[in-house]
Amino acid sequence: MSSMSFNDALRLEREDDVVTIWLNRPSKRNAVDFAMWQAMPALLDEILTAAPRVVLIRGVGGHFCAGADISELGERLADVGVPGGYREVNAAAEAAFMAFPLPVIAVIEGNCIGGGWQIASVCDLRIASRSMLIGITPSKLGITYPPEAISRTVALVGPAATKRLLYTAELIDGAEALRLGFVDQLVDDDALDHCVAELVAQLAGRSLLTQTATKLLVNSLVTDDASLRARHDQLALDSKDGPDLHEGLTAFEERRPPRFSWRP
Repeated sequence: MSSMSFNDALRLEREDDVVTIWLNRPSKRNAVDFAMWQAMPALLDEILTAAPRVVLIRGVGGHFCAGADISELGERLADVGVPGGYREVNAAAEAAFMAFPLPVIAVIEGNCIGGGWQIASVCDLRIASRSMLIGITPSKLGITYPPEAISRTVALVGPAATKRLLYTAELIDGAEALRLGFVDQLVDDDALDHCVAELVAQLAGRSLLTQTATKLLVNSLVTDDASLRARHDQLALDSKDGPDLHEGLTAFEERRPPRFSWRP
């Protein structure tokens, strides 16, 4: 395992073909501050240069993320329309994750609240421990939640569940989060690392071209972003002459696992 230190609050770590983004403010349950949102697009660019296969996002100290750091941000949380302000930087970080071509998995334990759910919702998959708690809590502050994050939540759990969580700001446990569709897989706390490793191995054994194209198309449907659809359509054209199709067909004929090589 090797360290790819980015900054104090966002630590990168690599093990084989997996890069883990560690939210690293354990004394604040990994609450996200302005500088962390601001750094995320460059962090994703740095990860791409390392050419991993799968990216994980986790929190140090037993919690995923307790939300935005209200003690630092205060009224900036509602600065809609301010150039270079919190909301603009926040939206840019979300957009960078949505455009990121590799599979990204949120590994959730402990609290996943407010801004923490924003981060989890931009991931492709969410695996969580049973003791997790999730909530979307802007109604406790009297502010609006980012439209893109609401759209993603509606796409995952539907309008009624989205309204319920935003209206009430209640915290729900892992079983309820799984039932509603906030998380894809719920596991015992002591089995979390093992189940994450199994999921990573499964993803790494499949075609990244297929996964990237799927991500682009699904995200284009959620966000109505025509540029994502255009990138998907180009990948579809490229795939007929790409290495993964040849390898997939050859492996099928030879009855062996494929060794896909395409990278973005």
